[in-house]
Amino acid sequence: MSNTASGARRPYAIWLVLLAAAGTFALTMGTRQTMGLFMSPLNTATGLGIGSISLAFAFGQLWWGLTQPFAGAMADKMGAGRVLFVGALLVALGTFITPLMTTTAGLIFAIGVLSAGGAGMAGPAVLMAATTRMIPPDKRGLATGIVNAGGSFGQFVMAPIAGALMVGLGWANAMQVLGLVVLLCLPAAFVLKGNSLQSAPVGQKVTGTREAIGTALGNRSYLLLAAGFFVCGFHVAFLATHLPGVIASCGLPVQYAAWSLAMLGLFNIVGSIAMGWALGRWRMKSMLSLLYTARGLAVLAFLLAPKTGPVVLIFAAVMGVTFLSTVPPTAGLVAKFFGTANMATLFGIVMLTHQAGGFLGAWIGGKVFEATGSYDWVWYIDIVLAAGAALIHLPIREARIVRAGGASAA
Repeated sequence: MSNTASGARRPYAIWLVLLAAAGTFALTMGTRQTMGLFMSPLNTATGLGIGSISLAFAFGQLWWGLTQPFAGAMADKMGAGRVLFVGALLVALGTFITPLMTTTAGLIFAIGVLSAGGAGMAGPAVLMAATTRMIPPDKRGLATGIVNAGGSFGQFVMAPIAGALMVGLGWANAMQVLGLVVLLCLPAAFVLKGNSLQSAPVGQKVTGTREAIGTALGNRSYLLLAAGFFVCGFHVAFLATHLPGVIASCGLPVQYAAWSLAMLGLFNIVGSIAMGWALGRWRMKSMLSLLYTARGLAVLAFLLAPKTGPVVLIFAAVMGVTFLSTVPPTAGLVAKFFGTANMATLFGIVMLTHQAGGFLGAWIGGKVFEATGSYDWVWYIDIVLAAGAALIHLPIREARIVRAGGASAA
């Protein structure tokens, strides 16, 4: 085992790894998840319309996913630190120049290409793989939960900060300040350096990227897992992009929009850490089915409830518990199927399906509202998809994948 991996077994090194990974996710995810607050000011400043601006946000969801398999492959070969460093710089640049964009193409470039692409490079695929590689196997479940909670903590902290900056500095300056704040995660790249060769025992050949992808795409359980994660992407992107609009359509003040995004982040910290703890005690596929069932029931209850301030905050809290707590069991299943050597690449592919769903959630949300003046039909779709995702995880087999020749896929 490499010195990096063995060194991470010392308690202080484990927490240094977790701080670096969770902190990076907090800054990149926190910044991205506050962008819904800027949709209305962007619309007012550019006059492009909610549909066009939603397209830029939706493209960002898709590009974030498209980036991750390639970022994962680069991290597996070149090292996670280099990929994370470049990714953080791109997030900062894209966020900083967004207020300067006055066309749909410009917003797609700033939000959808630079910022989202950078966040994909410094996103879950690379962070989860680096953490899994550097953390002992018996601590990986809780560790991935903590890293995932970092993204939620970032959302919880950054949403109110963004709201306060918008009031004090104006929306354009507020967005540029958020871009500069992202640069604080650059030192984490030096902590998380290393590649997949360090996760293999001495003398064992690491499976090539193409061979690993072929094995994964030929496995039914992996495909079912990816299909379920597509639904997660639809839910998460719709909430992150349009929850402020949903709350505004209920006639509530903008403060409830900012605090609802914060509640999503705060309670996802609880959900992520609880999920990390549960991974060593219950089957991961069962936990995923439970999460999607809870989402569907929460949306149904929200549709039937009066739309008051406390109701929207409670709804945001309930959805927050399930918001990104799907990531630890999904990453855990990928590692269980194939090992850690190509995990960044294979989890990146699963993240791509997540973001394909995210593209539809962000885009359809805007189009449905423009057509009907309401988000109700998107909520109906949400419920149906949640039920389907809850069922689709049940046939997954939680076992190590073995190739036709009898060798372990790791």
